[in-house]
Amino acid sequence: MTGILDEALQRLSGTGPEHDGWLSNHGPMAAESLVHHGRAAEVHCWIDSYERRLDETPRGIAPIPADEWREPLGDPVRTGDWLAFFDHAVHTAPWRDVLTLWWPRLLPGIAAGATHGVIRVGHAVRALLAEETGQRVTELGQGLAYWAARWQPLSPAGSGPYPRSDPRSALDALPRIPDQRSGIRSRLAQLADLPGWPSAAGAVPGSAQEPVEARLAAIVTAAIHNHTIHGYGNPVLLVHAATAPAAVLRTLPVLPPALHGPSLAAAWAATAAVTAAYAPPTPRAYVPVPTDPESVLQRAVESGDAHAIKFADAAIEAWTRAPDPLLLAAADNATDLIAGE
Repeated sequence: MTGILDEALQRLSGTGPEHDGWLSNHGPMAAESLVHHGRAAEVHCWIDSYERRLDETPRGIAPIPADEWREPLGDPVRTGDWLAFFDHAVHTAPWRDVLTLWWPRLLPGIAAGATHGVIRVGHAVRALLAEETGQRVTELGQGLAYWAARWQPLSPAGSGPYPRSDPRSALDALPRIPDQRSGIRSRLAQLADLPGWPSAAGAVPGSAQEPVEARLAAIVTAAIHNHTIHGYGNPVLLVHAATAPAAVLRTLPVLPPALHGPSLAAAWAATAAVTAAYAPPTPRAYVPVPTDPESVLQRAVESGDAHAIKFADAAIEAWTRAPDPLLLAAADNATDLIAGE
């Protein structure tokens, strides 16, 4: 059944990273999630329904020289060029070396494509750690290319004291942008003028004595919990407050230790930014309903929505690390909220 993921990636290989404007292509990410959780038999049926909305791979303008990458970074017009650049890179050097080279270059722009760049890379890395195949190496290149094309730095984080040491309290204390009516680029731009943003984004919750993996896992868990009471504001976009740090956590095992600290800081900044931009200031009461991992994933698959599938994936993964029933209930709640949009 593991070959089904490669078949799915091959089916999607002619599609671009976006469709209908700036909407991200979730096909590879959702397919990897389903295979990872033992639902390979449902992948092709899901793609049958999903792929009709996708666009073809964009054409390039001009090749990007290896030593002149800075100028086209973050230029979506060069998406086709970045796809060609990284396809060549991952097939002419070990994929781990390519990832290690480009991760610190791309990390400051973690907001790329509403964080879908880093999320797609995280799914590709998890697939490669399960089994290294040519199609999965290609998919990693596609994810890195999307990240590079939509590279978007967040407003600079500060340093200094921040009064919240655990991620859940830190998320609760985040300031909110004043205008939550526009798209993500406009919302993230408001962070620069948001009082308290630099200190909130720059102080990663948790103790410096804790392992980076544990602190990242705590951020993912807090963001999943937070969705239950704030997800009503924008259930789809707030999914990324959890799935972005989950992607960083999945990538951490193949990164050198020197990149772990910066990865943690960027992951927290992404979670904080999405929360500040989309979470309404007033929480809504939530009563969890007991469930189990199989039921959670089944409901997400039946919804047909890729965000519901990816959020269920992250919640089940977090539950596997620490069996907190609220994580599974949060995923079911997110599926309901997304379906109700």
